[in-house]
Amino acid sequence: MIEIKNLSFGYKKRKLLYRNLNLQLAAGSIYGLLGKNGAGKSTLLKNFIGLLFPTQGELLVNGFVPKKRLPSFLQTIYFIPEEVYVPSLTINGYKKLFAPFYPMFNEDQFHDYLELLDVHDKGKLKTFSFGQQKKFIIAFALACNTKILLLDEPTNGLDIPSKIKFRKLISSVFTEDKMIFISTHQIRDLDNLIDNVIIVDNGRLLLQASIAEIEKRLSFKMVDQMPDESDVLYADSALRGYSVVMQNKTGEESKVNLEYLFNAVTGNPAKAKSIFYKN
Repeated sequence: MIEIKNLSFGYKKRKLLYRNLNLQLAAGSIYGLLGKNGAGKSTLLKNFIGLLFPTQGELLVNGFVPKKRLPSFLQTIYFIPEEVYVPSLTINGYKKLFAPFYPMFNEDQFHDYLELLDVHDKGKLKTFSFGQQKKFIIAFALACNTKILLLDEPTNGLDIPSKIKFRKLISSVFTEDKMIFISTHQIRDLDNLIDNVIIVDNGRLLLQASIAEIEKRLSFKMVDQMPDESDVLYADSALRGYSVVMQNKTGEESKVNLEYLFNAVTGNPAKAKSIFYKN
């Protein structure tokens, strides 16, 4: 669905946010793009939708070149930015104006999603709180049933109950013919939701791996004493010992901790690369 070959991008020629990035992203996955603030996560999503253009390299999304912004392309993809914008319309007015652009829009689903996210206000969208505006846009985007859904920091502005409902809703609507791509630095909000992890830092791709592959390659556990440092990518002292991320040499099963994974890969990229990309 998304093919990236040697993509480079920068707002200034001498300072690139991405350098020779290569990615192949297929349908049937919920991807989590993890990176620090300022790492260029939002920029990458804007390249996907054709709001920004690569300085070099190739980018295809659903078989289209995004920068052309063809209507046939735009109806296959929906992008929710971190800061959503809503016009001075009611929910019904918004639906009447924008739903026709999306051939697969389902009105019954739209109202179901609004109900699930507790969006009941009948006034103008401009009068909603930021959290309610964001939940409204999420409900509308999901009801459009596009092949690709891009979400930039989708849980910003949501309270804890709404974050839980958001995760449940995304899981319930996901199908194998779609791709959901979530960019965030709030890593804990993606727990139990994503099945593929992408980590970027300083313009480089440090990791692209499925949760299953991460579980196979790494072990996440609590230990009383620090193990051999040659196997450890990350360690954090805790009340009862150490929380560690280390190479899984024995095939033991453990649950991936995304926060520790991010710290391990960004803090020790060379060792992570040797574990995941060895022959």
